[in-house]
Amino acid sequence: MTPERLAQLTQLRHALHQIPEVSGAEEKTAVMVADYLRQHQPDQLLTGLGGHGVAAVYEGRADGSTVLIRCELDGLPIEELSDQPYRSTHAGRGHLCGHDGHMTMVAALAEQLAAQRPAKGRAVLLFQPAEETGKGAAAVIADPAFTQIAPDYAFSLHNLPGLPAGQVALCSGPANCASRGMRIKLTGKTSHAAVPQDGVSPAGAIARLLPGLVALGSGGDLGPEFALVTLTHAKLGEATFGIAPGQAEVWATLRTVTDARMEQLIAAATALAEQVCASEGLGVSIEFDDVFDACTNHPEAVEILQDACSAAGHPAQMRDYPQRWSEDFGQFGKHAKAAMFWLGSGETQPQLHNPDFDFPDAAIPAGAGIFLHTLRNLLG
Repeated sequence: MTPERLAQLTQLRHALHQIPEVSGAEEKTAVMVADYLRQHQPDQLLTGLGGHGVAAVYEGRADGSTVLIRCELDGLPIEELSDQPYRSTHAGRGHLCGHDGHMTMVAALAEQLAAQRPAKGRAVLLFQPAEETGKGAAAVIADPAFTQIAPDYAFSLHNLPGLPAGQVALCSGPANCASRGMRIKLTGKTSHAAVPQDGVSPAGAIARLLPGLVALGSGGDLGPEFALVTLTHAKLGEATFGIAPGQAEVWATLRTVTDARMEQLIAAATALAEQVCASEGLGVSIEFDDVFDACTNHPEAVEILQDACSAAGHPAQMRDYPQRWSEDFGQFGKHAKAAMFWLGSGETQPQLHNPDFDFPDAAIPAGAGIFLHTLRNLLG
């Protein structure tokens, strides 16, 4: 990639960085992406996929596989801490996971594909909404228009702080953990604080639930039996001195390597909540949100990425364990041979979702190059 081309892509990344939009509200981002793609003359441009999703299709001259390269549109509801001239202009929101960089690397492929269409098959560049909530991939796949771009292969990446910039890590099998948010609502009966015995307080149940949930999943090695329960929020009654509480909530994130282990963990956590509440004379309701299935790399797709990484000058370091964080890219693996790789964003880079995270522009050529070699190897 020439310095001039990198400067152009950096400008695009900075423009995207300035307008972060949270999951399901990526309207301006989608318009900017679609306008950029139109400049590079795709054979088909789909918008509104699963919400604000955008897909550019480049047709080959002969029949062949459909290869999808996916990135994410959404930012985070976190205030950015930065003095960069391109810092977020949207208060309380920031591209603090690097999705602006991911979009830029996929957008870089459009110019290459416009200049030289695939010899066979189709290349699809997908800009997916709502990854951060785990709803975007499923919504895109459920969209009737997705049948027009249904892939045989699907690939994506995520930047990885702590790994030297430009280095690549890859694994076969489990790549990202399954996770989901569990919201437990406890219902009793309020009373005057002077006569708490005339009400039904959830305080005792909360005191039992908090350590009980944690004991169901204490983490450990990222093997098939891995389970982690993280308490994220708890509320007991209202902020007042005159009322003995009658309601409470406990929020926890459940995390496992496999979907099967997740079902076991859900069953155990649900049984615990129901048992504790019944013994305390409380009503209970349980809801789940931010649902991410496990993301598993297909072995054939992994081999394709290994070859592409080597050809691009960034040989992949193979790992035998997944990332703890979750990714809804796993949904595409239910419909195609799919794999995700991790691209180093620097050993001293702040962690993902930190308020001072900023995707390194120097990593753009590596990601774009690996994706381009993936497309050329499969489609000619």
